[in-house]
Amino acid sequence: MPESSPETHVIDFRAAEQLLAARDPRGAIRLLDSVISAHPENTAARLLRARAFFLAAQLRPAELEFQIVLEREPDNAFAHFALGRTLERAGRSEEALRHFRLAAALDPRPDYIEAARFAQDTGGDGERDPGPANGDQG
Repeated sequence: MPESSPETHVIDFRAAEQLLAARDPRGAIRLLDSVISAHPENTAARLLRARAFFLAAQLRPAELEFQIVLEREPDNAFAHFALGRTLERAGRSEEALRHFRLAAALDPRPDYIEAARFAQDTGGDGERDPGPANGDQG
């Protein structure tokens, strides 16, 4: 195995983005584990790993990663939205709604506003990737 360096971590991060885009969340998680071990403060890597956990249906690890991101960036609308999707998928609608509303308050994007109005039922859309954060978040 090659020696770990900042350069290999960047390569692993970019490769993990590609794996996630190719719908291989478990492969992305494997790559991101080493990046986060070396750089636990890297919020972008944590956000990407949280999305990968979500797509791999590992909801508890996804929830924990999104919470770490929100501890560091409480105004990260995407992280609130994605945590809401994770909680919703886990059947925790009331907790999800709180995060959807925070996301919509922080960034009034149409999808955030729509999610903030959910009461109980998601219409069976819980497996969709919350998607990448837009803008310079991460």
